[in-house]
Amino acid sequence: MNVMSDPLYIAFLWHMHQPYYKDPFTGIYRLPWVRLHGTKDYLDMVEILEDFPEIRQTFNLVPSLLKQLSDYIENNATDIYLDLSLKRASELTDKEKTFVLENFFLANWDNMIRPFPRYYELLVKRGFRFLRAELTRVIKYFSEADFLDLQVLFNLSWIDPMFRKKDRLLNELAGKGKNFTEEDKKLLIDRQFEILRKIIPKYKELNARGQIELSASPFYHPILPLIWDTDSSKIAMPDIRLPKKRFSHPDDASRQIRDALVYFEKVFGYRPAGMWPSEGSVSEDVLRAVHADGIKWVATDEDVLSRSLGKGLRDQLGNLTEPSTLYRTYNFSDVSIIFRDHKISDLIGFVYSGWDPKNAADDLINKLLHIRSTLPGHRPHLISIILDGENAWEHFKNDGHDFLHHLYDRLSGEKRLKAVTVSEYLKFDAGEKLGRLHAGSWINGNYSIWIGHEEDNLAWDYLTDTRDNLEMFQKLKPEKPIDEAWNALFVAEGSDWNWWYGDEHSTETQEEFDELFRLNLMKVYREMGKEIPPYLFVPVLREDRTILPEIAIRGFISPKIDGIVTSYYEWYQGAYLAVGKSGGSMHKAESLISYIYYGFDQDNLYIRVDPKTSFNDFPPETVFSINIIRPFPFRINIKQDGKSIIAGLYEKKDEAWVNIKDITNIAIQDIIETAIPFKDINAKEKDELDIFVLINKDGEEIERCPWRGYISIIVPTPDFEAIMWY
Repeated sequence: MNVMSDPLYIAFLWHMHQPYYKDPFTGIYRLPWVRLHGTKDYLDMVEILEDFPEIRQTFNLVPSLLKQLSDYIENNATDIYLDLSLKRASELTDKEKTFVLENFFLANWDNMIRPFPRYYELLVKRGFRFLRAELTRVIKYFSEADFLDLQVLFNLSWIDPMFRKKDRLLNELAGKGKNFTEEDKKLLIDRQFEILRKIIPKYKELNARGQIELSASPFYHPILPLIWDTDSSKIAMPDIRLPKKRFSHPDDASRQIRDALVYFEKVFGYRPAGMWPSEGSVSEDVLRAVHADGIKWVATDEDVLSRSLGKGLRDQLGNLTEPSTLYRTYNFSDVSIIFRDHKISDLIGFVYSGWDPKNAADDLINKLLHIRSTLPGHRPHLISIILDGENAWEHFKNDGHDFLHHLYDRLSGEKRLKAVTVSEYLKFDAGEKLGRLHAGSWINGNYSIWIGHEEDNLAWDYLTDTRDNLEMFQKLKPEKPIDEAWNALFVAEGSDWNWWYGDEHSTETQEEFDELFRLNLMKVYREMGKEIPPYLFVPVLREDRTILPEIAIRGFISPKIDGIVTSYYEWYQGAYLAVGKSGGSMHKAESLISYIYYGFDQDNLYIRVDPKTSFNDFPPETVFSINIIRPFPFRINIKQDGKSIIAGLYEKKDEAWVNIKDITNIAIQDIIETAIPFKDINAKEKDELDIFVLINKDGEEIERCPWRGYISIIVPTPDFEAIMWY
């Protein structure tokens, strides 16, 4: 190779991925990002290449993303945001209006909301900062026309500017800007789905043409080395604090690889040569596994290469000390490996959005030319630019099109640089053998994002327990079909849930991610026909575990247990929880319970349940269950049989609920009231009691209060009242 005449090869790899947002119980997607990134990012990123036939690129398509796209376009799947977009503005309930005001401004304010003056006006009216509790008041200032405009503009802003400009209807709606009609909204949503239907065919078309290569990730985007063995995290972090239980299931890792390749072949008609292992996470075991399934190349980050070679690649200023070490391919277990230049990749992902688009493109081209000038001329070199293909562009003006057009235009005319697919390059450079491969990810060459934090480790322990129970169940009942249970478990193995646990990242929809993780584990138990462990109803997120009452306990109470509100003051010193405000999801039906009151004296815990309607309206099979998680698992089951009450105290022993005594101090009339002696539930002074209420009908759970988390009560000391009055 002559350095003056041969080009520097460039492999752009755009990673297209979304977490699996489908609620395993309702079938409704909890978040809209597959649909909305589908209309804003997935199609235009390949269509733009049609103007630049010399530019070749690689697109990594995660099967769980493809599965969700197909669900929308083939099965009429829906999401909560879509349902509330389609609902007539005049028919929105106050709860739905609150949800819309909270969530329909989830878009980049400068680049996606400001370009629509009416949208920005509504944002200002809502307020840039707000408390959820305030939104119930704020909705009163929004008219039906305001909500209709907001429904339209939220969805319109998430359609790529390229499509808004080319499509007559979308262009007219953007020009109209406000005073939209229900018909406008329907036509807009129809256009959304027309765009979604074009995505997969367009990838097939450019792939068949040879302009793009398609690669895949493991099916539900798990961190393969951690699924293989959580102890592998010690390689990069010897002092890491691991979960209580070791998770080590190589078969699951291989299954996620194999299922991905089978599904990819179903969609595209062939198996991909390459794979971006989720989060660029690799290990020696994982490379052997992907090789066994026919994968020819993988990609990861330069930090993994640095640690594999046992030497730094950059100086203290971030400059490469040996460029030729990074800009080549390597090989381990007969799998070629390309290593991401994280400095160049991060310029596109996090820096250039604040620049003038032409200056940013020129800067990148100049940096690539400078890199070429530093490389020896005796061999070809490849620079790998790898990043998300969807998340960066909302931070750019015009969704990044100006930057990409300038970049591709310069690149097309620059003979010293050549954009290639990964497999195209590997035809003449399969890679130098690596003696060892470090176990790490694209972030800091380790797994600290996904394991080690209290929340991460708790999630791993929940996953381990659930998988162990499923495996045991399968051994004991091999005849029972449990494919859906295994599928839910594989969803829960995905990397996206732990991405949001810990202190590293935050998002407005963090609670949804936490709940989806736990719902998939709950689905495993439901498919086995087993009781869902109470702890799975408790958020992994620390700040969400305890539900705070409207009013806290202020002193001892001694209510008369008669099933009616004998006196306003008998529960006055206790606490109460408004069930409708205690956390939950938009898809949940209206609660059957309005309030839960609780309090204590020196010897007893008192619980009161207020229904929304008369208990006479409840079916006779209804069972109310007061569940105590800590310090020991107990529950009080309450059922009305005609005029008599059947109530028992149960203790969990060896995974079974054992009736240890009848409860007699209980009444049901207008309300449920009961007194539970602390000694009966083995609770002593200063113990923390974690409590929730279940409603069951015919053995099927129909409501949990609070839905997320639990009520926390500290068993009082004798001087509790004196302290409260001090």
